[in-house]
Amino acid sequence: MAAAPLFSLCIPAYNEAELLPRLLDSVDVARQCYRGGPEAIEVIVGNNRSTDATAAIAGARGCVVVDVEKRAIAAARNGAAGAARGAVLCFVDADSIVHPETFNEISDLVQAGRCAVGATGVHMERMSLGIALTWLLMVPMTRVMGLDTGVVFCRHEDFVAVGGYCEQMMVAEDVDFLWRMKRLGRKRGERFMRAPTARAITSTRKFDRHGDWHSFRIMIGVPFTLLFARGVMRKMVRRYWYDDR
Repeated sequence: MAAAPLFSLCIPAYNEAELLPRLLDSVDVARQCYRGGPEAIEVIVGNNRSTDATAAIAGARGCVVVDVEKRAIAAARNGAAGAARGAVLCFVDADSIVHPETFNEISDLVQAGRCAVGATGVHMERMSLGIALTWLLMVPMTRVMGLDTGVVFCRHEDFVAVGGYCEQMMVAEDVDFLWRMKRLGRKRGERFMRAPTARAITSTRKFDRHGDWHSFRIMIGVPFTLLFARGVMRKMVRRYWYDDR
């Protein structure tokens, strides 16, 4: 029997046939760069009821494919994690590109023993004035809250201890998960940590589709919508994150 991998990279995916291959290409490079060898890293795709070739592409590339029926990003993350054999779980969105040194830097942070949960952080795929202003709104919030995105990682046993991602949340499930992981870590004197240089590249496809200023306008209007139009907010979340294909 083959030895269990150290890392399990979990990828939630719904109709990602177009962008999944470039992520897997970048993962192949990062696996080859990992000082512990590529066999230490398994890749699991949580196929969230895709109607395109997502599952076939993932299977042909050697990924473990887990079919997840519940249409929720949190459920797709949990479904992939449920099949994981690695001691360290990593999560990345299917439209991202990972840095070649991703697993080396994550390994260093986890082995140092002070990291409860962490993330690599991200660079935007492209930049413009509208995207830059949106970015300037988001970065201070991540720094104040001690959170980030990109490739998120934690110990497998701790993921199980906090119950994974909340499948009742249709959005911001990643923020909720990081908060619960940080709370668990504080009991042991551990904290959230960022990878020093291995930032992932995050897709700007939402900006390409809706315009470079759309996210800025959404962020400005969210507090009002949450207070006075929660039904509108729910419909917007469904339309923007789940039905926008």
